[in-house]
Amino acid sequence: MDICPQLDSQSNEPLYLQLYHYFKEEIQSGGIPSFKRLPSIRELADDLHVSKTTIQTAYQQLLAEGYIESIERSGYFVVEIENEPFGNLPHLSQPPSVKNHFSSEKEILIDFYLSGTDVNHFPFDKWKTCMNQSLDQDFLSYGDKRGEIGLRSALSDYLRQARAVNCTAEQIVMSAGTQTTVRLLCQLIGTDGKKIAMEEPGYQGVRHVFQELGFEVVPIKLEDDGINLEELEKSGAKVVYITPSHQYPLGMVMPITKRIKLLQWAEENGGLIIEDDYDGEFRYHGKPIPSLQGLDAHGNVIYAGTFSKSLMPAIRMSYFVLPTRLLDGYQKKMSVYDQTVSRLHQRSLQLFMESGEWQRHIRRMRKIYAKKHDLLLHTIKSVMGDNVEITGQNAGLHIAMQVNSAKSADELVQIAEEAGVKVYSTTANWISDQEQGTPLILLGFGGLSEKQIIDGIEQLHKVWLPYYLLE
Repeated sequence: MDICPQLDSQSNEPLYLQLYHYFKEEIQSGGIPSFKRLPSIRELADDLHVSKTTIQTAYQQLLAEGYIESIERSGYFVVEIENEPFGNLPHLSQPPSVKNHFSSEKEILIDFYLSGTDVNHFPFDKWKTCMNQSLDQDFLSYGDKRGEIGLRSALSDYLRQARAVNCTAEQIVMSAGTQTTVRLLCQLIGTDGKKIAMEEPGYQGVRHVFQELGFEVVPIKLEDDGINLEELEKSGAKVVYITPSHQYPLGMVMPITKRIKLLQWAEENGGLIIEDDYDGEFRYHGKPIPSLQGLDAHGNVIYAGTFSKSLMPAIRMSYFVLPTRLLDGYQKKMSVYDQTVSRLHQRSLQLFMESGEWQRHIRRMRKIYAKKHDLLLHTIKSVMGDNVEITGQNAGLHIAMQVNSAKSADELVQIAEEAGVKVYSTTANWISDQEQGTPLILLGFGGLSEKQIIDGIEQLHKVWLPYYLLE
């Protein structure tokens, strides 16, 4: 049979995930039979006109989930899949109303996706070597419920060195993504009658988790240097979720003076701080500011991080660092829960870190992202001039841009989308009604090429030009 996946380069779903889903569905349905040899990486990359990394990443996920096997010098083969116990289930197509809701009528040529990462520079061969080395019988059983001790040890060493996080391996718990981290922390903290403060605007992904699990979420307005501490004091909340190293979504970095005051609030009020350092590895100008946790002398900060930005989102790996005073409570409440992250991926990352490849990867990506970041700022300044103002620069994989226009942010987003450029507003990041004023647009740059960055800004300027306000 011919293997002919149809990939949509304009979809929000990465190409490697589209390819992975195609093979998975074909193998499950019997469309690709057991023992069938798949095309080589080079052959399929040439046929589909995509990078070899795209094919490698899709194949690696299929390997990890046991749909295919790699036979040395022979290639990739479909494993034998047992028949479904209930026979062939009918294929359920998505209702037209749902399709129409999520699909765009216009072709998106350039997507300034906030969570995009540069997959073309990922050291896939090194990662594949680490994965292959991880495949042994010792990793076929359940592992440590907090995560592999070898990875947690390597991670604690890295966090102390790179982010000034003061921790041991025993304080670290691995989890499958930031939202899973927050769910576990909510169960640890308890939600009965409790308020949790959040930056306004803030990360809507965790806000939904807090609300679903019973917290009363209290929005705290932002100042130029981060969360308003006076409002936090008045809120009555004893827990605050915060992104101090690169505020999401506005992008400001909390200075050391405000960090110290926030820690004083926690100590004086019996408060607890959840510090989400989601892309703290990427600061481009000036010295990195130490983590809030590293400044905490009283055990009032839970530090949370993720590998979605720094490594790849596909492995769904994040972690949190508990203060020592919460370790016993975690053990009593959460010991019934098994680890949510693949042992294979944990072991692979451990070897990746121990070999030095992780540090080399971070240094390389920091240079690549810094170049893209500076190019984006330079292009905006030279093309759009005084019609826009940048906020939250010099860190992370996205920037916030105020547009001098009478149009709302959502209207500007729609105008851009009609022209084939996808940008984002902050509407979903607000709990209360969004403040009126200069519209704010979010631009991610991690997953774009330099040419796409330039072309995208030029196209935005072209279609927004009639809507700028004259000085």
